[in-house]
Amino acid sequence: MADTDSAPEDLGAPQSFLVLADGTPVYDRAGDRAGTVEHVLSDDQDEIFHGLVIKTRDGHRYAPADQVDGIFAHGVIVAVPADQLTEPGRTPPGATTRSPTACAARGTGSSSPSDQGSGASRTWVRNRIRSRWRCTGLR
Repeated sequence: MADTDSAPEDLGAPQSFLVLADGTPVYDRAGDRAGTVEHVLSDDQDEIFHGLVIKTRDGHRYAPADQVDGIFAHGVIVAVPADQLTEPGRTPPGATTRSPTACAARGTGSSSPSDQGSGASRTWVRNRIRSRWRCTGLR
Protein backbone atom coordinates (compact mmCIF):
# COMPACT_ATOMS: atom_id res chain seq x y z
CA MET A 1 0.00 0.00 0.00
CA ALA A 2 1.38 3.42 -0.97
CA ASP A 3 2.12 6.09 1.65
CA THR A 4 -0.18 9.03 0.85
CA ASP A 5 1.41 11.37 3.41
CA SER A 6 4.79 11.62 1.66
CA ALA A 7 5.80 12.89 -1.77
CA PRO A 8 6.15 10.39 -4.60
CA GLU A 9 9.63 9.93 -6.02
CA ASP A 10 8.73 11.81 -9.20
CA LEU A 11 6.35 14.78 -9.18
CA GLY A 12 6.61 15.10 -12.95
CA ALA A 13 7.80 17.93 -15.13
CA PRO A 14 7.95 21.51 -13.85
CA GLN A 15 4.73 23.45 -14.57
CA SER A 16 3.60 27.05 -14.63
CA PHE A 17 1.34 28.42 -11.90
CA LEU A 18 -1.02 29.30 -14.74
CA VAL A 19 -1.98 25.63 -15.17
CA LEU A 20 -1.84 24.64 -11.49
CA ALA A 21 -5.14 23.01 -10.56
CA ASP A 22 -6.97 23.30 -7.25
CA GLY A 23 -6.62 20.04 -5.34
CA THR A 24 -3.01 19.45 -6.39
CA PRO A 25 -1.03 17.84 -3.51
CA VAL A 26 1.43 20.08 -1.66
CA TYR A 27 4.54 18.72 0.09
CA ASP A 28 7.21 20.34 2.23
CA ARG A 29 10.95 19.98 1.54
CA ALA A 30 11.12 16.88 3.75
CA GLY A 31 8.54 15.20 1.52
CA ASP A 32 5.72 15.30 4.08
CA ARG A 33 2.24 16.13 2.85
CA ALA A 34 1.32 19.74 3.74
CA GLY A 35 -2.11 19.74 2.12
CA THR A 36 -3.66 20.56 -1.25
CA VAL A 37 -3.83 23.69 -3.38
CA GLU A 38 -7.03 25.59 -2.59
CA HIS A 39 -6.34 28.78 -4.60
CA VAL A 40 -3.55 30.18 -6.73
CA LEU A 41 -3.03 33.87 -5.97
CA SER A 42 -1.79 35.76 -8.98
CA ASP A 43 -2.19 38.86 -11.05
CA ASP A 44 -3.77 37.19 -14.06
CA GLN A 45 -3.38 40.20 -16.33
CA ASP A 46 0.36 40.60 -15.72
CA GLU A 47 0.97 36.87 -15.05
CA ILE A 48 2.63 37.50 -11.68
CA PHE A 49 2.55 34.68 -9.12
CA HIS A 50 1.89 35.86 -5.54
CA GLY A 51 1.50 32.54 -3.72
CA LEU A 52 -0.88 29.75 -2.76
CA VAL A 53 -3.70 29.19 -0.33
CA ILE A 54 -3.24 25.63 0.88
CA LYS A 55 -5.93 23.51 2.49
CA THR A 56 -4.30 21.72 5.44
CA ARG A 57 -5.55 19.54 8.28
CA ASP A 58 -5.60 22.66 10.47
CA GLY A 59 -7.40 24.92 7.99
CA HIS A 60 -6.23 27.21 5.23
CA ARG A 61 -2.64 28.43 5.16
CA TYR A 62 -0.86 30.93 2.94
CA ALA A 63 2.43 30.19 1.16
CA PRO A 64 3.88 33.35 -0.43
CA ALA A 65 5.66 32.92 -3.74
CA ASP A 66 9.10 32.97 -2.11
CA GLN A 67 8.15 29.89 -0.05
CA VAL A 68 7.05 27.86 -3.08
CA ASP A 69 10.09 25.87 -4.16
CA GLY A 70 8.56 24.19 -7.17
CA ILE A 71 5.37 23.56 -9.10
CA PHE A 72 5.22 20.24 -10.90
CA ALA A 73 2.69 18.20 -12.85
CA HIS A 74 1.81 16.01 -9.84
CA GLY A 75 2.52 18.25 -6.86
CA VAL A 76 3.93 21.41 -5.33
CA ILE A 77 6.88 21.73 -2.95
CA VAL A 78 6.91 24.45 -0.30
CA ALA A 79 9.89 25.52 1.80
CA VAL A 80 8.34 24.91 5.23
CA PRO A 81 5.97 22.45 6.91
CA ALA A 82 2.26 23.34 6.94
CA ASP A 83 2.31 24.30 10.63
CA GLN A 84 4.84 27.06 9.85
CA LEU A 85 2.68 28.68 7.16
CA THR A 86 0.49 31.60 8.23
CA GLU A 87 -3.26 31.78 8.04
CA PRO A 88 -4.48 33.88 5.10
CA GLY A 89 -4.87 37.49 6.20
CA ARG A 90 -2.59 37.17 9.25
CA THR A 91 0.68 39.01 9.52
CA PRO A 92 3.67 36.65 9.68
CA PRO A 93 5.95 37.08 12.73
CA GLY A 94 8.48 39.86 12.15
CA ALA A 95 6.64 41.37 9.17
CA THR A 96 6.13 45.09 8.89
CA THR A 97 2.51 46.13 8.71
CA ARG A 98 0.95 49.19 7.15
CA SER A 99 -1.37 51.40 9.10
CA PRO A 100 -5.07 50.44 9.18
CA THR A 101 -5.82 53.85 7.65
CA ALA A 102 -3.65 53.08 4.63
CA CYS A 103 -5.33 49.71 4.22
CA ALA A 104 -8.79 51.24 4.52
CA ALA A 105 -7.85 53.81 1.89
CA ARG A 106 -6.90 50.97 -0.46
CA GLY A 107 -10.47 49.75 -0.38
CA THR A 108 -10.06 46.39 1.34
CA GLY A 109 -13.81 46.65 1.87
CA SER A 110 -16.04 44.33 3.79
CA SER A 111 -18.76 43.64 1.28
CA SER A 112 -19.60 39.99 1.13
CA PRO A 113 -20.01 37.75 -1.92
CA SER A 114 -23.78 37.91 -1.46
CA ASP A 115 -23.57 41.65 -2.15
CA GLN A 116 -21.80 40.97 -5.45
CA GLY A 117 -24.11 38.45 -7.07
CA SER A 118 -23.83 34.73 -7.66
CA GLY A 119 -20.51 33.14 -8.62
CA ALA A 120 -18.49 35.86 -6.89
CA SER A 121 -17.56 33.84 -3.82
CA ARG A 122 -14.21 32.46 -5.04
CA THR A 123 -13.18 35.82 -6.50
CA TRP A 124 -14.24 37.61 -3.32
CA VAL A 125 -12.17 35.24 -1.13
CA ARG A 126 -9.13 35.60 -3.41
CA ASN A 127 -9.42 39.40 -3.48
CA ARG A 128 -10.01 39.60 0.27
CA ILE A 129 -6.88 37.51 0.95
CA ARG A 130 -4.91 39.53 -1.59
CA SER A 131 -6.04 42.83 0.02
CA ARG A 132 -5.09 41.65 3.49
CA TRP A 133 -1.78 40.33 2.20
CA ARG A 134 -0.94 43.66 0.60
CA CYS A 135 -1.62 45.42 3.89
CA THR A 136 1.04 43.33 5.64
CA GLY A 137 3.72 45.16 3.67
CA LEU A 138 4.92 41.92 2.05
CA ARG A 139 5.34 41.86 -1.72
